Formats: sequence, structure tokens, C-alpha cells
Amino acid sequence: MNLKIVPAKTGLKWVSQGMTTFWRQPLALSGLFFLFMATVSIVSIVPFVGGALALIVLPPLTLGMMAATQMASEGKFPMPSVLFVAFKDGPHRKTMFHLGGLYAVIFLVVMFLSTLADGGTFAKVYFGGAAMTPEVVTADSFQTALWVSMLFYVPLSMMFWHAPALVHWYGMPAVKSLFFSFMACWRNLKAFVVYVFAWGVVFMLTGVLALLISSLMGNPGLMTATFMPLALMVAAMFFTSMLFSVRDCFSTDVYDEPPASADRPE
Repeated sequence: MNLKIVPAKTGLKWVSQGMTTFWRQPLALSGLFFLFMATVSIVSIVPFVGGALALIVLPPLTLGMMAATQMASEGKFPMPSVLFVAFKDGPHRKTMFHLGGLYAVIFLVVMFLSTLADGGTFAKVYFGGAAMTPEVVTADSFQTALWVSMLFYVPLSMMFWHAPALVHWYGMPAVKSLFFSFMACWRNLKAFVVYVFAWGVVFMLTGVLALLISSLMGNPGLMTATFMPLALMVAAMFFTSMLFSVRDCFSTDVYDEPPASADRPE
């Protein structure tokens, strides 16, 4: 397996591939994304440790969405069980949970650093322990904490972007997968900037479409009711597109069970 460098325009290709694959199995992938969010929400309500558990299961569930995308790209219908493929008995299950534990620890460190800016208000709002009021959001300390958390969350995202796939399909140890994931994002930073910007535009256009629909219906109150399902659909497309960045940033194709015609790893 070798790290590959791709041109900036590849970021647009990942967005296009994510959308195209989503529309091959829109009901299945939408349902799996809803199940993804429901699982995280249910785990998060476990007393005392729910917040940490929700963070731990994020990398395994993200791998499940990638596996579902793999099936959809092959014209197969991904069943709900594919979302939990990382939880099944296998050689990499323990490593995947190590990865989840690392994500939880680092994320909580990021939240702790944000408390140094505002005394913990941003962290309380994020974890649902405080209400998000206009007064709270517009406070200078809250804004500072928000920017601090974003500053540290970017490298965190880079470390974990490819990591679930590298553990599950390439058999890497957890820490090594974080290093290779970060390097893949860093070496292909232009492509990822284009990718993130393109999805930002898609989300903004989704809001414009929801506003247009509510205006045409003559009921401004429909804005939220229209925007939410559209936003969830776009979010599902975003998760669907993640697999294609893994494929292009590394020299081997991602397959759970490589077909006979698949190229062998370099």
C-alpha cells in the first residue's frame, strides 16, 4: 500500500462519486445514515458514560457507512447489519475499538482546551448540558472557545478520516492508521479543501432550495420542515463520499472480499 498524491480537482470527483453512489441506493443509504445517528443518540443516553461511548462508536459506525458505500457502488443493496460490520468478530475488531477509544480521548482533550477560553460554556452547549441561546452564542468567550475547538478539531479529523478504513481493510494498528490518515490528508490538502468547500456549497444550496420551496408554498413555517430532510439526505451523501477519498489516496482498492478480477495490492 502506497500513499498517492491527487490533483485538487479530485475533491470534486469525490463529491460527484458520493452523490452518484447515493442515488443508486437512496433508501438504503438514507436509512443507514438515520440508523447511524439513532445508534449514537441511544448510546449517548447511557448514564454517566454515554457521552464517551458515543464518541467511541463513531469510528466503527463510520466504517459501516464506508462498507455500505462499497456495496452500493457494486450495485448491491446494503442491509442494516452492514453498519455494524466493525462490531462483528474479526481480526481487527479490537483494534477498531482502540481507535474509538483514541478518538474519544483526543476529542475530550479538545473540549477541555475550549474550556480554557470560556470556562466550559461551549462544551456544555455541545454536550447538551446548556441551552444554546443568542446571548450565549454571541458572547466573546463562547466565540473564542468555538474557534479554539475548530482549530484543534481539524487535525483530529485528518487523523481519523481514513483511519477506520485503514484498520478494517488494510489491517493497520490504530496509532499507525492515524499517522497515515493524517499524512494522506496533508499531502492531498488541496483536494480536501476543494472537497470541503464543494460540500459547503451543496449544503448552502440545500438551504436556498428549502427557502424557495417554503416561499412558493406561501408558508415560511415550512422552512425547517423542508430543510431538515434535505439536510439529512445531503449529510448521507457526504458520508457516502468518504470511501472514494480512501480509494484515491491509497494505492489499493477497498474491498471486504476482493473479487477475482480486482487488482492485487502494490
